[in-house]
Amino acid sequence: MSTRIAQRGRMAAAVTLAMLQLGAAHAQQDVSAAPSADASAASDGLKLERIVVTGTTGGTSKMKSSNSVSSMELDTIVNNAPTSAAELLRSVPGLRAESSGGEGNANITVRGLPISAGGARYVQIQEDGLPVLQFGDFNFTTPDSFVKIDSTLDHLEVVRGGSASTLATNSPGGIINFISKNGQEQGGSVALSRGLGYDQTRVDFDYGAPISERTRFFIGGSYRSGEGIRHSGVNSEKGGQLRGNITHAFDSGFVRLSFKHLDDQSPTALPVPVQVNNGSISAIAGIDPRKASFYSPYWVPDAVLNGNNQRVDTRVNDGLHVKSDSVGLEASFKLGQGWSVSENFRYADNSGRFTGVFPSNNGSVGNYVFATGPKQGQPYVGRAFSAVVFNTAIDDASNTLSDTKLARTFVLDSGKLTTTAGLYLSQQKLGLTWNFNEYLMQATGDQPALLQTASSTPGLIGPAFGACCSRLVDMQYRTTSPYLNLAWESGALNLDGGLRRDRQHASGTANQATGAQRYLPSTVQQVDYTLGHTSYSLGANYKLQANLAVFARVSEGVAFNADRILFGTPLDGSVPVAINTVRQLEGGVKWRQGPLSTFVTVFQAKTKESNYEATTQLRTANNYEAKGVELEAAWSAGDFRINGGLTFTDAEITGTAAADVALIGNTPRRQARFVYQLAPTYDWGPASFGASLVGTGKSWGDDAHTITLPAYHVVNAFLNYQLTAQVRLSLTANNLFNKIGYTEVEGDGHAARSITGRAVKASLKYAF
Repeated sequence: MSTRIAQRGRMAAAVTLAMLQLGAAHAQQDVSAAPSADASAASDGLKLERIVVTGTTGGTSKMKSSNSVSSMELDTIVNNAPTSAAELLRSVPGLRAESSGGEGNANITVRGLPISAGGARYVQIQEDGLPVLQFGDFNFTTPDSFVKIDSTLDHLEVVRGGSASTLATNSPGGIINFISKNGQEQGGSVALSRGLGYDQTRVDFDYGAPISERTRFFIGGSYRSGEGIRHSGVNSEKGGQLRGNITHAFDSGFVRLSFKHLDDQSPTALPVPVQVNNGSISAIAGIDPRKASFYSPYWVPDAVLNGNNQRVDTRVNDGLHVKSDSVGLEASFKLGQGWSVSENFRYADNSGRFTGVFPSNNGSVGNYVFATGPKQGQPYVGRAFSAVVFNTAIDDASNTLSDTKLARTFVLDSGKLTTTAGLYLSQQKLGLTWNFNEYLMQATGDQPALLQTASSTPGLIGPAFGACCSRLVDMQYRTTSPYLNLAWESGALNLDGGLRRDRQHASGTANQATGAQRYLPSTVQQVDYTLGHTSYSLGANYKLQANLAVFARVSEGVAFNADRILFGTPLDGSVPVAINTVRQLEGGVKWRQGPLSTFVTVFQAKTKESNYEATTQLRTANNYEAKGVELEAAWSAGDFRINGGLTFTDAEITGTAAADVALIGNTPRRQARFVYQLAPTYDWGPASFGASLVGTGKSWGDDAHTITLPAYHVVNAFLNYQLTAQVRLSLTANNLFNKIGYTEVEGDGHAARSITGRAVKASLKYAF
């Protein structure tokens, strides 16, 4: 009881701090004249007057919005030295991004919403206003895998909570929107970068320019090759992307055509064997969680079963291979008399393969014989573990998306009313072929060899986890979502409200191979069901003065399940199908004064969900509640700037299935109370340098509270030097001090995953 009282006390203190800030700011309104308001806007580090398009029907400034919105420019993104799209998101207050899996397969959530298995169930990852994938938590096929950070990116916008539930499908927690350059600024650049101490060479380029007075174009992309940050002895990184668009402006609007070609291969990092003693994780000799890689020159082809019951050899060292070819159309026109219409359309042909090595135990010391490698046939005395190859073909993750809006603005004596009616349509396909083979592997994180077993295939033990997981998925999810939004502006007051009716029809088949040997017609699971849910959102924003505003919002939204509920209860429409819902309350303050700008939000979120996790084979049905405070701030003094964020979250499990009632009242696994960011930068003549500190408090590794994930922080740093007006030399470091940071641990403690160790990169960029 005393613990809960102390927790509530800290929560109250955080809320009080936010309210004291409001009071201090309000007390200054008498001395804040219009000129100082203009000066504050000019030095506003959070860009509160920037028009954001994410989570709105027509674009509005942060200062007028009743949403919690963050944005990040490309220069800031590059200086943060992210190694993946998900790692970039660790710099955004309120977001929790477990970016320890490489360049894909990340776990992402917001405001204490649970990560019960993997992926990004409650937030939608978008490119240019449309989802990369309609579901954020497909098994082995997460949207961040198809998003690559390069110079084609203009900026990032993130909406937490707020209107996300009514302006996008499967996004009750928020929207993460990567917005591309469109040639509005003429010019371009070419950059060459090279890893220092690891093998990676990369080229980036971009260029945009007008073709005529009304037409402009943009093209850019990146290509890289090498071994990657973790030493494996094989060339696991190769490929890149090419993106472009052309825009034609009319007197009343514009039309934009775009394309993307992505063909990229990168290593994925899964948990590694560890030991747990008295709830504390420790590394096993020879396996450094920051550096270990189980990709190796000494792998043999992994023979897998395809959908035609044929055995096909695959390369384990290919890692995560993603392909995407997309075309898009965006148009917006003013029709006169306050009417406007817009369309955002994209077709994407997505596919690939996920291949990673997962330890099913932490091994044992014994006498073995090398089956591969330079010591093949020789005895090996040491630790060996069971290595399960998660080998999943992403046969088809294509989607067709369309978001059409018709709006009219009424200018009245008392204010302005904008009504928007929209229709969102999507067709998301999912074709997966799972294969989990188990091998006996030398317990080292540096080019391990396979060890002899009874099989004629070197190292092979057989199908993993009792032959549970040779699966064939062929699904199609159709979504129809009409929505309505009303926005009212009158002087300092902005009100908005929205309704959305999401209707999902799922159809297709799922099959599990008998004994992991053959798919039989008799074991096919037919899927054919329809779900519907109505989401709502209501918000208000009031500007107390030019530099001070308060806002509040209530919302409720849904995240439909996809393939995570296959292979369980019947999905032929004969029994109810579970959905996941989130209800949120939030309120906050936006304030800027001189060189200081702040954004504080108090939130509460209640979640009901059902889930399935591939590595544990467990199904759950839990309720959760999270309360907390987000703080985002920026301050500058001359050439010095500093941005920071702090998120306090008090989360607990509030309901479970009958077998798990002992978990009620516990903090959900991997949810830290405090997550923080701090990023100072300084310009000094032709040089600029800075660092970013990203940290998380300790958390529980499991819902039962038996294993602790220690607190950790990561320092990233950069140094830029302008050699000439057009040439810049850069040095960036990710995880400068080479910290271990565990982001997850298996429930029995046999394996855990850490962030990757230090990665330093030098770049030379020519701008023209």
